[in-house]
Amino acid sequence: MSLIPECVERLAAEFGRLPGIGPKTAQRLTFYCLRTDPNLVSQLSAALAGLRSEVRPCSRCYFIADADLCAVCRSGSRDASIICVVEDALDVLAVERSGEFHGLYHVLGGALSPIEGVGPDQLRVAELEARLRDGEVSEVVIATDPDVEGEATAHFLAERLAGAGVRLTRLAHGLPAGADLQYADELTVARAFTGRRSLEA
Repeated sequence: MSLIPECVERLAAEFGRLPGIGPKTAQRLTFYCLRTDPNLVSQLSAALAGLRSEVRPCSRCYFIADADLCAVCRSGSRDASIICVVEDALDVLAVERSGEFHGLYHVLGGALSPIEGVGPDQLRVAELEARLRDGEVSEVVIATDPDVEGEATAHFLAERLAGAGVRLTRLAHGLPAGADLQYADELTVARAFTGRRSLEA
């Protein structure tokens, strides 16, 4: 017989599914919820429910949004002639923290990884190509992670977009090899943007 009620074990198990949360941390979070103000637990529950019901991908760039378009795509001050292609939404936040980029984004939804079954059809490549057809975009900055999957994705995009009539650039490797863009500090991302290079032959 377990000493812990089933609902407590269930919550700890759910916390344990979160990235970076081990069994002990999951247990601490669960017991914190038990002893804290019930209003805080209610607020947490409401915030989690709202996350799924109110937030959706932007219909243009696939960043997170609470309307049809995200705040970046709705902004009239962004340079619509340049698109920064990233793997996921957290990468948008990393680029924004650098303060160096003032264009629009395109979130692929991952990187090519044959081992994990992620091919071009699982990424939003066709949607990116569609955005380039109106002729408004003059540069695409490929800002995938500088790891094996990110480099493969950048190479694939360079080949796929070669005839799209836009300048293709890649972030300079001020970013450490094998690191995720979302964990880079602002200065590193800023230097990578400043030193971005052409992907054209």
